[in-house]
Amino acid sequence: MKINSNIWQDRVVTLSATILVLVVVSSIIWQGQFANLDNLSLVLLNLSIDAIVAVGMMVLLISGSFDLSVGSVVAFAGGLAAYLMYYWGVFVPVAILVSLAACLLIGLVNGALVAYVGINPLIQTLAMMGIVRGLALMVSGSGIQNLPDGFNALGQSQFMGFQSPVWYMLIVVVIFSFLVRRTIFFRRYYYIGGNEKAALLSGIRVKKMKVYSFMLASALAGLAGIILSARLGAAMPTAGQGMELRVITAVILGGASLLGGQGKIMGALLGTIFMGLVANIMILARISGYWQQIILGIILIVAVATDIIMKRRGTSPR
Repeated sequence: MKINSNIWQDRVVTLSATILVLVVVSSIIWQGQFANLDNLSLVLLNLSIDAIVAVGMMVLLISGSFDLSVGSVVAFAGGLAAYLMYYWGVFVPVAILVSLAACLLIGLVNGALVAYVGINPLIQTLAMMGIVRGLALMVSGSGIQNLPDGFNALGQSQFMGFQSPVWYMLIVVVIFSFLVRRTIFFRRYYYIGGNEKAALLSGIRVKKMKVYSFMLASALAGLAGIILSARLGAAMPTAGQGMELRVITAVILGGASLLGGQGKIMGALLGTIFMGLVANIMILARISGYWQQIILGIILIVAVATDIIMKRRGTSPR
């Protein structure tokens, strides 16, 4: 049976194959340490927060933008919810809703300044990263602990051997995978990222769509931050540091392009899984933390360079 060669241009397929090879090789090298339920569930738990953020980042990159403030939003969302519950005695659902609303506002500001004022996304979100990190420090100080049990249960409960953040991750991926593939609203982001002027001429409200994409990215980052605080039972102002680079690396590995117009939500998940596996393998190999940062930086450079080269050759993965 002849296999269609075009299938290997689909990043979901190639990345799935790469992950499978990585798992098999690691299982052979670290027998009894890597391929066991405890380790794999820990890998999924550790990458679940990044994966939720990666979904929003994938939508942004499809539209031709990106957001460097998501890591700060993660810290701020968890800190604000914790502050409201711990110091003001606000009920858990209300604190979560207020925190998510604040994150939506951050995304609204980012989107409005990028779309309507014309500020470059790099400059705007880099500035917002610093602003929101400062807000996170203001609301959570050196950290807030002793959060309500009902809140902690959101991130610490288990089902079928996996903690709840893993299930939240899967729910978010399934929902947005369907929305991006099947709904007209989200399909418009491919047109915007592929050719913004053509999208505008075809009647798509490009500026509003951009604002919505930034709001979505911030909302998902806020959700991830709340889940992270619930999982840890505490809100830390340092949460999410470096997350923006990990997430961007993951979505580019998953088939997104810095030029926009391509990518799949499943690719974002697979890219995050790949990054999580690499991080886990480096720990098992006892590679120092300094080298881990260097290796992750190299992976980002290689991923971007590969995308650019394939773009020039006209064989960019789907």
